[in-house]
Amino acid sequence: MVEKERVCVTGAGGYVASWVVKFLLSQGYMVHGTVRDPSDQKNAHLKKLEKADENLQLFKTDLLDYDGLCAAIAGCSGVFHIACPVFPGKVPNPETQLIEPAVTGTRNVLNACVKAGVKRVVLVSSIAAIMYNPKWPKDKSMDEECWSDQGFCKETENFYSLGKTIAEAEAWEFAKSRGLSVVSVCPSIVIGPMLQSTVNASSLLLLFPLREGLESLENNARAVVDVRDLAEALLLTYKNPEAEGRYICSSYIVRMKVLVDMLKSKFPNFNYPKSITEVNDDVNLSSEKLQKLGWKYRPLEDTLVDSVKSYEEIGILSKDRASV
Repeated sequence: MVEKERVCVTGAGGYVASWVVKFLLSQGYMVHGTVRDPSDQKNAHLKKLEKADENLQLFKTDLLDYDGLCAAIAGCSGVFHIACPVFPGKVPNPETQLIEPAVTGTRNVLNACVKAGVKRVVLVSSIAAIMYNPKWPKDKSMDEECWSDQGFCKETENFYSLGKTIAEAEAWEFAKSRGLSVVSVCPSIVIGPMLQSTVNASSLLLLFPLREGLESLENNARAVVDVRDLAEALLLTYKNPEAEGRYICSSYIVRMKVLVDMLKSKFPNFNYPKSITEVNDDVNLSSEKLQKLGWKYRPLEDTLVDSVKSYEEIGILSKDRASV
């Protein structure tokens, strides 16, 4: 009997990683998932996934625990490095809370991959490592050639973007020097239904206008992607031998007023913002490279409906709200 392919997913209990684990299990993979505490209730949803009993093994470790990462990655032919700290709002100590875990953590994962003889690593980066480049021509869509300017990120105190940019840049240097097969995927703001019970940072994009009773909301342009479409993109880049380099993963660029209006049309009884404040901003991204690889994405309306339904099921929205 041929043993099933083993892969490791870092930060397995997180928003994106949970969907990756779900899809991997459904496709017959043996999955090693790294989590801080396998017995923590916030990881309970992983054990309920189909085929989890026989094909999912959770390892207690974190990004700064090299030996723990080595144990989790041993025997795996592929690794999906997804774990990364995210803090909405101002971070008291960005160096230790954001940058070090992102950079040192990625370095530890890649070293463990070399030690284990891993065939391919799919690194989840972010458009945060692409978008913050004031020198990029304003009339040109940002593509995979664009990198966020580290000096600009420091000046603007955009420490999440700084950490993501440094971590991805170092990953490419590491891959080149050690002959490790790495593909990076740079998603935009990830929305969609949740599998986990705790609220993740990117889902606040929809939760704020749904439940906070805001007086006003800025009509920013947002690049978004469905979490399920992102998970499919990660598996696509892992399995396709032609995949190489960076891939921007973003489905729609939409203004907040459009998002709110779409939500209102399906769920009219939530406490939506009373007014929308116009702002002059723009987002110009291209996912053409990923689409040429065969990636497809679902309608935005489906993402919004499925998101709200999952929020209601989890209990993070008031139960007396109207639903589709």
